[in-house]
Amino acid sequence: MAITLPPLPYPDTALEPAISATTLQTHHGKHHKAYVDKTNAAIEGTDLAETSLEGIIAAAERNGDKGLFNNAAQCWNHAFYWNSLTPEATAPTGEFASLIDNTFGSFDKLKEELAAQGAAHFASGWVWLVVKGGKLAVEQTHDAATFSVGEIKPLLVIDLWEHAYYLDHKNLRPDYLKAVIDKHLNWHFATENMAHEGIWTYPA
Repeated sequence: MAITLPPLPYPDTALEPAISATTLQTHHGKHHKAYVDKTNAAIEGTDLAETSLEGIIAAAERNGDKGLFNNAAQCWNHAFYWNSLTPEATAPTGEFASLIDNTFGSFDKLKEELAAQGAAHFASGWVWLVVKGGKLAVEQTHDAATFSVGEIKPLLVIDLWEHAYYLDHKNLRPDYLKAVIDKHLNWHFATENMAHEGIWTYPA
């Protein structure tokens, strides 16, 4: 079962000007595709060839196979990131909105926390909204580290690697974060992940 490159869930112009079509074409069509191709090359002819992406990530981490882990985890992180974005501005509602208010003080405070941690993160990585120990939290991971398996449930993520924003915002990561957080985070996706019993799975 080869790992596939899922299509973007919106046209490549849908997030402009926060994220340009050129950035999405490069980020999805080249970076994400390269991770998919390298993962498939690494598992071809092995016991992992018929395993889900989540299973591949877990096995690579367990076996200390950093090359496979990096490529497989980046496949998962990127697919989760595409779904964490949306063309139309959304906001949390209902019980999820109340939980955000109770945890962070307000929705605006949560957005400030995502922006602050994303801007402060050193080098490449990701900033996530997660459920950790039964509570909402903002977490950072470095490089390809992921929450695709384990006890921490990811709700949404923002890519902090330079290729996510450099063509559009140069070295001004805070500008990219503001544009994405204010207008393009998919809070419907986060709500669905909150309600789902398990962790989101990569499309087969």
